[in-house]
Amino acid sequence: MTTAVTREVSAELWGFRRVQRLAYECAEAVAARLQPGVTEREAARMQRAWLRERGVADWFHMPFAWFGDRTAFVNFRVPLQFFPTDRRLEPGMPFILDMAPVFEGYTADIGYSGSLGPHPVQHRLMADLEAHRALILDEVRERRSLREIYEDVDRLMVRQGYANRHRAYPFGVIAHKVDRVRPRRFSPRLFGFGTQALKGLASDALHGHREGWSPLWSPYRFSDHPPRPGLWAVEPHLGFRGTGAKFEEILVVTDSRDPGESAFWLDDDLPHVRRWAEDK
Repeated sequence: MTTAVTREVSAELWGFRRVQRLAYECAEAVAARLQPGVTEREAARMQRAWLRERGVADWFHMPFAWFGDRTAFVNFRVPLQFFPTDRRLEPGMPFILDMAPVFEGYTADIGYSGSLGPHPVQHRLMADLEAHRALILDEVRERRSLREIYEDVDRLMVRQGYANRHRAYPFGVIAHKVDRVRPRRFSPRLFGFGTQALKGLASDALHGHREGWSPLWSPYRFSDHPPRPGLWAVEPHLGFRGTGAKFEEILVVTDSRDPGESAFWLDDDLPHVRRWAEDK
């Protein structure tokens, strides 16, 4: 990436930051409205409606909601199990809201963990995710391979006493690249994913295959390469005895030789980061 390109990308970061903050604002607004009896499908519809009212017309993927032991993907074996169900929220139950809107051509993919009333286990999971955020950033700056970083995240989870639940995602990914999407008046969806965003990911996968890199950050050999410059939606997901918690946010990777500029989180003013500061 040349200096000129670096400046151009930096000028665009506000667009990605804006949509990421919009998505987290949606998660906080919907979380505040959740009450006993609400289903996962209703929570997903609430996210869609909130974002559409604010101009979102396209998606990387449609909103998800997981309640109770579904936050830890208990017994998830096929992709259809990720989609919202009629599971109803109960007092004291954990939940995760996950959405990936596209706004004015910019993409975000976020995950928000909470509970209907106090839930000490999930609170502890969220607190322990702070170490994963720091580990991922440090090792990306060291230009470790994506596969090595994934394995180090796994080892940290084991030391903490947790299970890796992002391994349940398709291809076991902990992250994927995000890019700009060309705005279209009509953007169809395929199995809940926006076709425009999928085309971009498929194009990255094709170019990456030719050049020896992948837009998917997984534990497999195709991720055995240093982080590719660009924007990555990163989502470490911890599980413990039927309770899950995660965050998901954008990590910016550049080709700068300055460690502080080679990688950085797009935004430090996010709900989980504020939560960690308040806990301290």
